[in-house]
Amino acid sequence: MSKAIKSVLALGLAALVVACAQQEEEFVVVDPEPISTEPTYTGKYK
Repeated sequence: MSKAIKSVLALGLAALVVACAQQEEEFVVVDPEPISTEPTYTGKYK
């Protein structure tokens, strides 16, 4: 094979290794919504 084809294959392989190595899981923390309090019972007609 020519040197050009070997260099392109080497660069492609290196790029593939770098791309696979950078796939770290990203943890996303979502703040829960505040819990609302239930209305107090004040009687039937109040």
